[in-house]
Amino acid sequence: MEQFKTQKRKRKGRVTMTTVGRMAGVSQVTVSRALSEPDKVSPETLKRIQDTIEQTGFVPNAIAGALASQRSNLVTALVPSLTNIVYSSFMKTFNDSMKEANYQILLSETGFNPADEQEAIAAHLSRRPDAVLLTGIHHSSQTRRILLGADIPVVEVWDITDSPIDMCVGFSHVEAGRSVADYVHNKGYETAATVTANDERAHRRRDAFTSRLKSIGASPVIAHDCVGPASIESGRNALSDLVDRQGFRGGVVFCSSDVLAHGVIIEAQARKIRMPDQMAIIGFGDQEFAAHLEPALTTVRVDRERLGEEAAEAILARMRDEPIARTVIDIGFQLMVRASA
Repeated sequence: MEQFKTQKRKRKGRVTMTTVGRMAGVSQVTVSRALSEPDKVSPETLKRIQDTIEQTGFVPNAIAGALASQRSNLVTALVPSLTNIVYSSFMKTFNDSMKEANYQILLSETGFNPADEQEAIAAHLSRRPDAVLLTGIHHSSQTRRILLGADIPVVEVWDITDSPIDMCVGFSHVEAGRSVADYVHNKGYETAATVTANDERAHRRRDAFTSRLKSIGASPVIAHDCVGPASIESGRNALSDLVDRQGFRGGVVFCSSDVLAHGVIIEAQARKIRMPDQMAIIGFGDQEFAAHLEPALTTVRVDRERLGEEAAEAILARMRDEPIARTVIDIGFQLMVRASA
């Protein structure tokens, strides 16, 4: 049998700024100047250096440049989920705005565990970013301490508070829950249930919805709390639990996301439940598919694109040392009334 030997990769030596200078026939200082202040280098020399960089694949040391300029041109962002359209959509506009201002984004997924978020933030800060975007306003005390100690712009998004770490852009989850409850009451629904994902913000909306209905004398709200992340499967399972185990026979179901609401609708259709006559469904998020379900989903819309733009502008203004008119930016929400409720 032929024997195979493990071969180590031969190292050719890293291409450095000095290497580029030698190949281009200039000093390392000239190469550095061409990278940082190209207008101070003659066009002929600049062209020669640029051609050499292209040939060698040289990548400037951003960390070394940051030490000299006190700027890394890197902004870190942390979101609970990379696959959830709620977060990816506002990150798209945030990234576009920051890229236009010549900043790169370092993005990480944190889940919903404050300890995991704290670990990720510490790792990001070790890269010396110029600013940080966080999702939500509830963090560990240590997270707040290290962010305050970093002394860089911080914007918290998807929520608002009177005491942000630095700035926040979002909306009131409590008011969103109350508004849905008021709509439900005004439409005359006598019974209600909730289907809620394992997310602190979703819990606040659920609790506000439930408390508002209780305060106006409605029947007690039946609750189903999902163990894992929101999915169509967990939405179907939730309605099965509400109907089969908890005895929910009709009324309105307020879901913490459109994905859960989609699952509830599918399960209701499988059980031949007429919507909205026998059961009304309300979601949250107004994802792209919401208006195209059958029945079209009544849901709460948050302008995610605007949220990303406002967050980027807040950070850029802070980095330009411009006065900040508002450290708390409430973009509000809108109830999108459709056929499901």
